Amino acid sequence: MLHRIATTFGAAAIALSLTAGSALAGTLVINTDTSNPAPKAAFQALIDGFKAENPDIEVKWNLFDREGYKTSIRNFLTAEAPDVATWYAGNRMLPYVEAGLFEDVSDLWEQEGWNDSLKSAAASMTIDGKKWGIPYTYYQWGVYYRKDIFDQYGLSVPETWDDLLAVSKTLKENDVAPFTIGTKFLWTAAGWFDYLNLRVNGYEFHMDLTAGKASYDDPKVQAVFDRWSELVEAGYFIDNHANYSWQESLPFMVQGDAAMILMGNFAVAPLREAGLTDDQLGFFQFPEITPGLPKAEDAPTDTVHIPANAKNKEDAKKFLAYVARADVQTTLNASLGQLPVNSGSERPDDKFLSQGFDMLSDAYALAQFYDRDAPAAMAKAGMEGFQEFMVKPERKDAILERLTKIQQRVYK
Repeated sequence: MLHRIATTFGAAAIALSLTAGSALAGTLVINTDTSNPAPKAAFQALIDGFKAENPDIEVKWNLFDREGYKTSIRNFLTAEAPDVATWYAGNRMLPYVEAGLFEDVSDLWEQEGWNDSLKSAAASMTIDGKKWGIPYTYYQWGVYYRKDIFDQYGLSVPETWDDLLAVSKTLKENDVAPFTIGTKFLWTAAGWFDYLNLRVNGYEFHMDLTAGKASYDDPKVQAVFDRWSELVEAGYFIDNHANYSWQESLPFMVQGDAAMILMGNFAVAPLREAGLTDDQLGFFQFPEITPGLPKAEDAPTDTVHIPANAKNKEDAKKFLAYVARADVQTTLNASLGQLPVNSGSERPDDKFLSQGFDMLSDAYALAQFYDRDAPAAMAKAGMEGFQEFMVKPERKDAILERLTKIQQRVYK
């Protein structure tokens, strides 16, 4: 489910065959990385539903743990391709598209009307003007905040960068840290880089940067760090954040010592479990920085693809059409505790998922999160640099120079 906090079950794949026998003609072979309990149950129900509507199609389901899948996917796409495979959107699918291992399904997008119903994820499913799969679930990122603390100091939800700075200034003056964060595990700082870059420079530049087409010595990246400096140098984050995990940073918000956190929706459950009520907890979209710039969001998106070497592409297309349906995504995501991508799906009952559904459905485009959008070596170096900057902002120029050199090596 959540790529941040998923539990793995060992590297070996667990083969679950829904029908006996090998992959003969008329058999649909599906490989997924959904071995954690919630996604496993969700996919079992999904496949059962597909079988009920298509009783003539036999299904063989090969279930892998997430880490084992990452090391196996290139091999099985090349040597013994299934008919359907799960993966991720954006630059994470780029290597398999460039290697000719995923099928172009642009015709299905046209035929099924997905350019409208799956519009929010269209950009992240597109490479070289073609669509390479379909999205089935995502979840929002944004700012979760203490509504009662805002009310106490007469603060409104910030809609612009200046608004955010003004809110932060008032909180700081009243001995409340504007933001809690734990950067011991580096990806939380990457969330800040993502949103600042998306709001300062926009989706296209952000994706060019993580794809190695734009450089960290570009003045546009300098501008991102200039905005970030306005928060860091003013002391608007909790002290000693490099000593805390994201979970360990939550008590500052629960106890009222901090008022906001930039995080994925998976933070809501532990905040509720720690005692915050929905009357105390609110959510808002990361504010505008560059006026008029279309708002893209971080929304890690899980996807379904047809391998180029699949034997049964006809039934694979039927399966993709099934998974993309509004009603199917409603049911699937109710089980996952996440958001359907299809804008025609039912709005989730949960307050925060409902807000996320509206925000993502209206998004200009979706980024996948820095360590999904950038190659592993660049992501590691970038996130180390982001954390270092948040602790030692005076090292900004040296950090950007280092990242530029690393980028030149990584993207050779």
